[in-house]
Amino acid sequence: MITAIVLIKTSVDRIPEIAEQIAALDSVSEVFSVTGTYDLIAMVRVREHEDLAEVIPGRISKIQGVEGTDTHVAFRTYSQHDLEAAFAIGLDS
Repeated sequence: MITAIVLIKTSVDRIPEIAEQIAALDSVSEVFSVTGTYDLIAMVRVREHEDLAEVIPGRISKIQGVEGTDTHVAFRTYSQHDLEAAFAIGLDS
């Protein structure tokens, strides 16, 4: 699974509506409304790199009110769940 973090600039007066539209897309797992340079951050998960082109410039960027995106592809994913599972290896319940 390939994970991309997409930083999104939007029309400020439509942030909630745009976030809902992005969150409704199949490959988008979460959308965060944030402070700072960008208005939204979307987590996109796809099976193939080519699928990123379909989701990000093909769908997200075409939503009315999306002014720009900056995409970062993750090399590796770390999470609290993963760390707990790693430390539990070999331990009896």
